[in-house]
Amino acid sequence: MTGIAANGTTVEAERHGPVSGRPILLIRGLGSQLIHWPRRMIDGLVGSGFHVIVFDNRDSGLSQKFDAAGSPDWLALKASLAEGRPVELPYTIGDMARDAVGVLDAFGISAAHMLGISMGGMILQTLAQEFPERLRTATIVASSSGSPDLPPRLPEVEALLLSEPECPGREAYIAHTLKCDRIWGSPGYPFDECERRALIGRAYDRCHCPEGVGRQYAAIAACSSGFAELECITVPTLVIHGANDALLPIAHGKDIAARIPGAKLITIPGMGHDLEGEIPDVIVGHVTCLAEQADGGAP
Repeated sequence: MTGIAANGTTVEAERHGPVSGRPILLIRGLGSQLIHWPRRMIDGLVGSGFHVIVFDNRDSGLSQKFDAAGSPDWLALKASLAEGRPVELPYTIGDMARDAVGVLDAFGISAAHMLGISMGGMILQTLAQEFPERLRTATIVASSSGSPDLPPRLPEVEALLLSEPECPGREAYIAHTLKCDRIWGSPGYPFDECERRALIGRAYDRCHCPEGVGRQYAAIAACSSGFAELECITVPTLVIHGANDALLPIAHGKDIAARIPGAKLITIPGMGHDLEGEIPDVIVGHVTCLAEQADGGAP
């Protein structure tokens, strides 16, 4: 792994597979780290001819933290958004998109296929609008356009999103995160509790920064009118969404695909808001087809 300078921040990144492969940049979601990409997904992409680049978003993992900004004032933020007043934040989704461009710059990559999940898909929408020349294709997984007209998640799911365990400590955190993961997991695919528990513990040991999660979520909330003018996106786009997503209902994926010209929607039955079981294999297959069509077959 390597700490690199990207867009004026320090970003932790790593690469997998031969550099001669098709470059693909994977962008994680809210509060997650590069280690949350399933190994079978990375290996599947490498086996399909990709050179895979993963990184920690700012305020997560081993990338730069913005601790001086503290935790968001949610009451003030919601009041400003409701009244249409400007919101002052340490960074925006646009800043996170420019971080991704900085990662490509650091590795000398002019353009790459990109895949973003959840918040990563929101970042990817902004990239496709502002930096289309840096994208070969865009695959948006389990994400949203941020349109205020879309159906909200259930209140009990919303309450869990930024919740913290009742007791401090590693074991309490693992138990709490397991509970949340089951709520928005994939009912059609097996939930491996032992494997998930180990991953949660590994992520906690690598970086536990709930304030950073809050700052990332504030950046999402500030985009109350959406993350991009989707109708202006010209990058070949694939939208993949779970039919059983409790965090972002399927209407969110359908909305993205309907508004991006030429975008294709893949709905996966039994998939929730995670990459459990064989879901990575399904995604790798679709991403590979998209890339081959866009690149004319060769890497």
